[in-house]
Amino acid sequence: MTTQDRAAESGAAGISGKPTSASRTTLSHIMTASDTNLLGTVHGGVIMKLVDDVAGAVAGRHSGGPAVTASMDEMAFLEPVRVGDLVHVQAQCNWTGRSSMEVGVRVMAERWNESTPAVQVGSAYLVFAAVDEDGKPRPVPPVLPETERDRRRYQEAQIRRTHRLARRRAIKELRMNRAAEGLED
Repeated sequence: MTTQDRAAESGAAGISGKPTSASRTTLSHIMTASDTNLLGTVHGGVIMKLVDDVAGAVAGRHSGGPAVTASMDEMAFLEPVRVGDLVHVQAQCNWTGRSSMEVGVRVMAERWNESTPAVQVGSAYLVFAAVDEDGKPRPVPPVLPETERDRRRYQEAQIRRTHRLARRRAIKELRMNRAAEGLED
């Protein structure tokens, strides 16, 4: 069974799958002095907001409606971003469950007034839940990976999901055990 077949099976019954390219999005923003931290570089929170914005757009496009951020698994800052950098935040849907979607984000930066290539300055993985008008989870179409890179991202997203669920179970179990021992207040 191919990754694409597994993706189609993992989606909600009766909802046609969507190719990865259908929701791929890039948000570009020039960094100004109001975006800086005390060190004079762009504040990580500014980058995280851009990441969440573009990931939300991808999740909404893929699911065909509202989607909310459920978690941010990982945010890696690889290089500092400076005032005057033109930041491109690129995102795509890597994986879908019944009502959840993993969105992968790559953050690139280039000087606004130079013709040098953009460099990767960050990356992140976010999980979104599609919701209906009452805020309840709603089904999403399966993502259909189109390229070898998309298939790799789909498989890696499944590994991250397995780790997220295992971590959640382990923490819940630890808390229940501590509560049973009277160690929680």
